Amino acid sequence: MSTAVSGSRRARVGDWVESRGVQNVIVALIVFNAALLGLETSAAAMERAGGLIVLGERIVLAIFVLELGLKLYAWDVRFFRSGWNVFDFAIVAIALIPASGPFAILRALRILRLLRLLTRIQRLRHIVESLLKAIPSIGWVGVLLLMVFYIFGVMGTQLFGEAFPQYFGTLGRTMYTLFQIMTLESWSESVARPTLETFPYAWIYFVVFILVTAFTVLNLFIGIIVNSMQEGYHESEEKSRQEIEARARSERQEMLQLIRSMHDRLERIESDDPRR
Repeated sequence: MSTAVSGSRRARVGDWVESRGVQNVIVALIVFNAALLGLETSAAAMERAGGLIVLGERIVLAIFVLELGLKLYAWDVRFFRSGWNVFDFAIVAIALIPASGPFAILRALRILRLLRLLTRIQRLRHIVESLLKAIPSIGWVGVLLLMVFYIFGVMGTQLFGEAFPQYFGTLGRTMYTLFQIMTLESWSESVARPTLETFPYAWIYFVVFILVTAFTVLNLFIGIIVNSMQEGYHESEEKSRQEIEARARSERQEMLQLIRSMHDRLERIESDDPRR
């Protein structure tokens, strides 16, 4: 009996913590906490209201700890079966480590609490999950991009290394220059035009590299991510549809059982009627 009561209490606590109202409050506190951490970077703000800012941050952290404590009470070890819960727990745990001595760097990591929004806002979770699903494909595109960089790196070092050692003197410098060219950041004036003055046909090298990387390979990254997000959205919609259909089937079964029960009851009443 006590076990059943305890299980019921845990379920009620879990439902309350996960309720929309409580989660909206937590989202507001996450944003408020991020604002407080931003104010801590202002010397003027800390001089005027430093005590209130620190106090507010500690209160918010205490509420976060209480929330996680209630979740652990409600779900026990099942809490850690969700990767998002583990992520949430790690972020709050980092904030509890004293940020002094060798752990002073952890003060800068407190802003990671803003990432708790990922666990609260479903749309953000879908985006992150889609990115994680796209990592294998992105990895292979990265391998392809590395091959292109290596090929053009060797070519550039051999073609332009002697004349422009500052840009193409070694394979490492060449690949760094190619990265600058791929990002289209000051590549024409600082790299391409000086090179063209010595090697008039070098434009072929630069144009082909930009077409292959900036306009082709990088678009593959975008295409993979967009496709993964669409697949994640469709999977979420399909899951929601299946849940709705399952609830509808359950309700239909309950209605059929109720109708059968009422029918059987009417038959018994009719059979017991003395006027028959």
